[in-house]
Amino acid sequence: MRTTRALAVAAAAGAVVGLAAPTASAWADPTNLVAMPSVIPRGGHLTVTVDGSSCQSGGKITSHAFPDTNLHPIPGGSTSSATAVVHKHATPGAYDITAHCGGKTLTRPAAFTVIHGGVRGGFGGSSHSGATGTDIAIGGALVTAAVVGGGVFWMRRRSENRA
Repeated sequence: MRTTRALAVAAAAGAVVGLAAPTASAWADPTNLVAMPSVIPRGGHLTVTVDGSSCQSGGKITSHAFPDTNLHPIPGGSTSSATAVVHKHATPGAYDITAHCGGKTLTRPAAFTVIHGGVRGGFGGSSHSGATGTDIAIGGALVTAAVVGGGVFWMRRRSENRA
């Protein structure tokens, strides 16, 4: 008797899950949207990937920072990608991206940030700012004080050892 009830409950649960699974996957398609790099200068190339089987048959991405761009499927999965060129006149700030695939949309708020000019790298910005005359004078005084103090300490220790 218990086994019969357990089998009936398992069959009912399986039927509910089996009927709900296609509906759930249809609601969630496309599922993920990623923009790389996340910080980009005006005029830069932005690569956007979108997960979802409905994007395999075509789709597009839109944003106020770049023109509408078509998605292209990546072989071997359910991911599509597009490379968009950010407008040269785009205002610096965060921008949303919306993917349109198979009649469904997915919007990622603040997916990337446009900055004015290029990304600072290499010297970490040290080429734009350096030590002022005051900084050099203070540093020189500290080094001189350390050398004089070390010399005095060494000379005193030396004279104590002779006595």
